[in-house]
Amino acid sequence: MTLLAAWLAVCGLVACEPAPVQPTAAQPTPGAQAGPAPTAPARDSLSGRPWISRADLPPQGRQVLARIAQGGPFPYRKDGAPFGNRERLLPRQPGSYYREYTVPTPGEADRGARRIVCGGQPVTRTAECYYTADHYASFRRIAP
Repeated sequence: MTLLAAWLAVCGLVACEPAPVQPTAAQPTPGAQAGPAPTAPARDSLSGRPWISRADLPPQGRQVLARIAQGGPFPYRKDGAPFGNRERLLPRQPGSYYREYTVPTPGEADRGARRIVCGGQPVTRTAECYYTADHYASFRRIAP
């Protein structure tokens, strides 16, 4: 009931009608569709980094992940080299825990800024990988 209708009812000018019952979480509106399914957390609990799905990686990133899982071959000499995590943006681990791989950037004459960094053993493990598009200034955890 609106404020005006309530005032008119108090004054006796209009008959009062009960206000319609609003549905609650326990009482869904008939015919309404269920809301979206619960989504994965926005950030990885291990690293605190936001997630990125494999489908959202650039095509070259998906290709690099496939090469990592196969053990190579890699086009750049530094691919598979230890990544020191000097920026301290990834969880702290021993110095040889992380390895870095170049994600080629179309139109770049050199290695470009894009990398995938993976941790753990064996070296073909891709369960803990991170993507950076800005040469280690930020990382996103790649969803396994």
